[in-house]
Amino acid sequence: MGKVIYSVIIGSCLLLAIDCFAQDKRTQYPGPLRSSYFGVNVGYIQYKFSALQLEPGYTAGSVRIPHTAVQVVFGHRFNRYLSAQLTYLRPVAFVEYKNINNDGVDYEVGMNVFGATIKPTWPVSPHLILTGEIGAAVLTRGGFIVINAPGVKDEVYIDLLSRIGVEYQLNKNWQLSLSGLWSPANNKYKQPATQFYSAGFNYIMQPLSAAKVKRNANSGHIFPRQMFQVGYTTNALGYNVNDFVSKDAHIFWAGAAQVKQGFSMNYQRNIFHGRKVFSLDWGAGLSYYISKLNQEKFFAISVYPVFRFNFVRLKSADIYFVYSFGGPSLISKAVIDEYQTGRQFTFQDFMGLGMFVGKTRKLNAEIKIAHYSNGNIFPQNNGVMIPLSFSLGYSF
Repeated sequence: MGKVIYSVIIGSCLLLAIDCFAQDKRTQYPGPLRSSYFGVNVGYIQYKFSALQLEPGYTAGSVRIPHTAVQVVFGHRFNRYLSAQLTYLRPVAFVEYKNINNDGVDYEVGMNVFGATIKPTWPVSPHLILTGEIGAAVLTRGGFIVINAPGVKDEVYIDLLSRIGVEYQLNKNWQLSLSGLWSPANNKYKQPATQFYSAGFNYIMQPLSAAKVKRNANSGHIFPRQMFQVGYTTNALGYNVNDFVSKDAHIFWAGAAQVKQGFSMNYQRNIFHGRKVFSLDWGAGLSYYISKLNQEKFFAISVYPVFRFNFVRLKSADIYFVYSFGGPSLISKAVIDEYQTGRQFTFQDFMGLGMFVGKTRKLNAEIKIAHYSNGNIFPQNNGVMIPLSFSLGYSF
C-alpha cells in the first residue's frame, strides 16, 4: 500500500466527516469511498541504469538491476467509461552499483514513481474491459555518495505517465488486470525510461445495500463513536519488537533515527464499521519525542487512518489489532541524531494491540510501535523508529 495514496483517502474521509457524524450512517461507506477502488499490481520493472547515470570520474564494476516491483492504486469511478487514479510504484529491491572505482563497495540507487492520471475505459463485454491511462508522474531517484561527492545524484522531477491494459470483471466488487506502463527517459536528469508490466487486482467499494447497512447497524456489537487517548513512549524495553516486525517478519518499517522517550495525545473518530470485526476511523494527534543518541527534542503533528480489527469479542471487553498507514505529518526536525530523514513533511505509521473495556466500552488501553518516513517521495528517507508506546483512552 502507497503512503501518498492513503493520504488522499484520509483527506477525502475528513472532508465528508461532518456529514457522516451528523447522520450517523456509519455502516455505509463514506461518500468519497463509494464507487472508489483500490488495487495492487505486481510485475516486471525495466529501467536501463548503467554507467550513464554516474557522475564524471566514476566507474562501476557492474550494475545490478532487480526487476520485481509492486504498485498500489487508489482510484474513483465517475462512470463506467472514466476514472481518476493515484498510483505508487517502487521496486522490491533497488538498483546496485558495484565496486565503484574499485573500492569494493556496493551502492544503492532508489527509485519510485507516483502517478496522477485519468483512466478511460471501454467495456467490450459484460466482463472484459479495455483501459488506457494518461497523466503526470513524480519520479524520485535517491542516489549515493562516494566519500564526500555524489556518484549518482538525487533527483525529483515531473514527467509523463501512460498505460494500456485489460481488466476482467469477476463480480461487482472484484477485477483482475493486466497492464503495461511507460514513463520516458529524461536526458536532463540522466534518467532512463521506466517500463512496468504487471498483473493485479482491484476491489471496488460499491455502495452497500440498505439491508446490509441495517443488519450491520443492528448487530449488537459496540463500535465507539469517538475516543481521546494519552500515551507514553519509552525505549526501556528496547527495540526488539520494532526489529522483529521489520527485519524478521518484514511487515513493518524500522528507522535509522531512534526515539528514547515521548508523549502523545490523539483523537479518533469512527466513520465506518462492519457487522462485528472491521472499523475505519480517522485520527489526529500531537506527539513530542526525545531522540536516543543526542537527546534532541522534536514534535510531530499527524492526521491518519485507523484500521481496527476486533478479533475477540467478550462480555466485558473487546480485543483488537490496530494498523495505521501513511498518515500525513509535519515533523519539527528533518535531521535527527545526524540522520537525514528527508524533509519536515513525512508520514506516520503504527501497529499494535488494544482493548475496549466495560459494559459500554468507555475505557481503552493500547500498546503499539510507530514509524515516520516519507515513503521515498524525497531522495533522503532514513526514517524515525518509535519504540513501544502505552496509551490509555476514553470513548464517548
